[in-house]
Amino acid sequence: MDFYSSSSSTISAHEEPHVLAVDDNLIDRKLVEKLLKKSSCKVTTAENGLRALEYLGLGANQEHSTNNNGSKVNMIITDYCMPGMTGYELLKKIKESSILKDVPVVIMSSENIPTRIDQCMEEGAQMFMLKPLKHSDVKRLRCQLMQC
Repeated sequence: MDFYSSSSSTISAHEEPHVLAVDDNLIDRKLVEKLLKKSSCKVTTAENGLRALEYLGLGANQEHSTNNNGSKVNMIITDYCMPGMTGYELLKKIKESSILKDVPVVIMSSENIPTRIDQCMEEGAQMFMLKPLKHSDVKRLRCQLMQC
């Protein structure tokens, strides 16, 4: 099984979901972006957790920022293993934010490590997906967001 999910958050059927895709590997990031765009998602990419936090208005110098990109993001999909800040650490920062805590976060990893999966799900991840992602994975992910 390559999907592990928890409760879902929905968006309306006519909306194009906006997804923030975070991965330090350019090829993986481009693949996720392409798959999401094929599934009619608007995609913003970030090459690491710190850049993602900056985009979301949670950067080190943005504590009182008026940057409200986070409220425009319907979902965040992040690689688990990244230098500087892991996907798990990014997940924790997002779930600690009063503004972003309800945004679904999906963790991706090429390693199927049950303790890692459990840790992410307990911290509030919406889903844990194994890489490489396929179009069918993204379709299921989008469907869950919209409660198909």
